[in-house]
Amino acid sequence: MSGTHQDDDDGPDFAEGIDAASIPADGMVAGHVGEDPVVLARVDGTIVAVGGACTHYGGPLRDGLRVGRTVTCPWHHACFDLTTGAALKAPALSPLDRWKVEEAGGRVFVREKLPAAGVPGRDKAGDPKAIVIVGGGAAGFAAAQRLRDLGYEGELNLVSADADAPYDRPNVSKDYLAGEADPAWMPLKDEAFYGDNRITLRTGTRVIGVDAATRRVTLEGGEDIGYDALLLATGATPIRPSTPGFDRDNVHVLRSLADCDGLIAAAETAKAVAVIGASFIGLEVAGALRTRGLAVRVIAPETVPFESKLGPQVGTFIKRLHEDHGVHFHLGRTATGYDGARLTLDDGATLDADLVVVGVGVRPSLELAQTTGLKIDKGVVVDAHFRTSDPAIFAAGDIARYPEPATGTLIRVEHWVVAERHGQAAAAAMLGVGAPMADPPFFWTAHYGCSIRYVGHADSWDRIEQHGAVADSDAEVRLVKDRRAAAVLTIGRDMASLEAAEAMRREARVR
Repeated sequence: MSGTHQDDDDGPDFAEGIDAASIPADGMVAGHVGEDPVVLARVDGTIVAVGGACTHYGGPLRDGLRVGRTVTCPWHHACFDLTTGAALKAPALSPLDRWKVEEAGGRVFVREKLPAAGVPGRDKAGDPKAIVIVGGGAAGFAAAQRLRDLGYEGELNLVSADADAPYDRPNVSKDYLAGEADPAWMPLKDEAFYGDNRITLRTGTRVIGVDAATRRVTLEGGEDIGYDALLLATGATPIRPSTPGFDRDNVHVLRSLADCDGLIAAAETAKAVAVIGASFIGLEVAGALRTRGLAVRVIAPETVPFESKLGPQVGTFIKRLHEDHGVHFHLGRTATGYDGARLTLDDGATLDADLVVVGVGVRPSLELAQTTGLKIDKGVVVDAHFRTSDPAIFAAGDIARYPEPATGTLIRVEHWVVAERHGQAAAAAMLGVGAPMADPPFFWTAHYGCSIRYVGHADSWDRIEQHGAVADSDAEVRLVKDRRAAAVLTIGRDMASLEAAEAMRREARVR
């Protein structure tokens, strides 16, 4: 397990060749071919070359973590196979380019790309003839793509209540809302992808019933679709408090791309916004709307944002980041009413607000699973392969309550990368090729260019261990429970985050 060696910022030009002896047995060498970043590595005694930029957001793989035949991106923990370029783990959805390696006179040359690796061979005799996926979010899309990547050839329906084809939901509260992301970046794949991969995508379509006995789902409008395997990935719904006035048109929640477009339109004529809730969504919205020049006030009942999730040091740090950018906090307070122009708080104070954004959390969309008769306990209970109490039905994403890899304790996690990996694991399990989920939960949150990465899962902790200085954006914070690091937060220490995740994977494999 090691990082990457590089000679300088761009590294050597591999077209001109490098000394073969300079390529370590367990690391990587970063360089380029023309304008393309490339990394070289030795895998099982053979020198291989793949693209050096993560296909998710372009993170530099030279700064990533190599473990065996894989490399993991430092930014959002996408993982790739160094020999095939395959994107093994979300959030990357596209493979790395492969490059031809030539050796002559003790030197290694890389000059041309190779064709994409083919679909791995496997016995397909037991594959389901028809698979239906309900939900076009992170888990549903990732499952559909992984099924085809694994060579599944049967009928595949992806049914989504969302009006838009699957898109990059994390960006809805980040750069897209701030006006700094090109709308063309939002779709996870273009329209041709679905046709090329024979995925029947039905957007703006609700599933209103599942007959587990006959294995058929019923769509709104009456159409039935049969399945041999079914994945429920229905996601979550934003909570809208019953506060008087919160049913007005200028009170927004943020979950979908349509929600975001509506909020952007409202922000164009607004001057002041009140954000209800100091959640991840709430504060990312606050930062995005400050970027747009609005006056922003955050109202929340806690005294330190994220204290129960990230600890007081990191919560205080994020609060100060926002205050330094002009956000005003009203903590220890709740809203009691809104008249469309002014928000009233529980201490009698009133705040001007042209619009209100509610970010107080979400609840899992369990209605369909409940009517299907699946086992429910604070979520749809699944095993380590995401199979429910019905062996033909799987569940993934925000609704799934699954065994936490390191401890076996059932948890439910509402994060994008986690949901994508659930979908990928469920897809493999449907085809009988999956291993139990071993990846710890991972998410990132960004505030004014400062990214905080979190691996693991900690509802509570016995103590907090801090290395470095949170206030200087250079820290590793470990949330310790029962003498083990249940979760690790990093700011400006990407390799520490990668190493923590790998340690948790090893722990899960040993259990």
